[in-house]
Amino acid sequence: MPLFDLPLDQLERYAPEVREPADFDTFWHTTVKEAGTYPVLVDVRPVDTGLRMLESWDVTFAGFGGDPVRGWFTRPRGVPEPLPAVVEYLGYGRGRGMPHERLTWAAAGYAHLLMDSRGQGDQYGCGGDTPDPHGGTLGGPGAVVRGIHAPHTYYYRRLITDAVRAVDAVRELPGVDPARVVALGNSQGGGLALAVAGLVPDLAALLVSAPFLCHIQRAVEITDADPYGEIVRYLAVHREAEEEVRHTLSYVDGVSFARRATAPVHAGTGLRDTVCPPSTVFAAYNQYGAATAAATEASPARTIHVYPFNHHEGGEAVHTQRQLRWLGDRLGTR
Repeated sequence: MPLFDLPLDQLERYAPEVREPADFDTFWHTTVKEAGTYPVLVDVRPVDTGLRMLESWDVTFAGFGGDPVRGWFTRPRGVPEPLPAVVEYLGYGRGRGMPHERLTWAAAGYAHLLMDSRGQGDQYGCGGDTPDPHGGTLGGPGAVVRGIHAPHTYYYRRLITDAVRAVDAVRELPGVDPARVVALGNSQGGGLALAVAGLVPDLAALLVSAPFLCHIQRAVEITDADPYGEIVRYLAVHREAEEEVRHTLSYVDGVSFARRATAPVHAGTGLRDTVCPPSTVFAAYNQYGAATAAATEASPARTIHVYPFNHHEGGEAVHTQRQLRWLGDRLGTR
């Protein structure tokens, strides 16, 4: 894939105005508050993974509407002291799979909660275990267009709320230091982690790469790669729904969440990424903490790594190594 987006020198200054509804804060405050009326931990059961150095639990917590959301919780075996926790969110179409699939953060000495994505898990990986009981609203079959005609019925209202509740859940799990919780994700997972950073004021850090759902209006104009392509194809059929869809998407745009974030952030993007184009990533990154800075005159620390020759895979293991070093320095764990 050749370079197709803005040149890097323009990306580094790219901070567009993004449509934001007047009731954005009220909408999310009310949504998260309603979810918080349910006790967060539903079930926690140990799992025999066959791994000698790590121990895992099958966790169920109450997400949006009190719906049960599954996850894997893993931490180093035989370490009694409370550990900083990394809450990880998954890419589009992936489910939580099996507990031994994602061991990097637990092996590095962190408690690790991997949240399943409701109603997903059938595109790749080893599947998911969390249904979405609210999936019957107007919209197409793909997650990104489910319920897209209205903010209150939109799929990502539910999934973002689940992501916030995952932070609440990990803080109640054994062996976790609740003051040191980190949100982590790539692609869809990066978009969820970014939303969490805008909704949870006391995260210790944020790790995102190629975040989805950022500067969405531009994304659907410059790429037809999925998942944004699903929105394009939906509107190609439902032509009369464009204004409703744009309005709904304005409630989940990562730029708006980024502006409200307070945690230090480590980010990454590939300049040839057509799935989550680099200009959409920089639109959020360049405005990260802007509302916080305006209110407190202090901006959260920001770091971004750019991979000029990479597509959606970004820096892969190189980027993970950079994340590990950055977070270790940030939390004093290495």
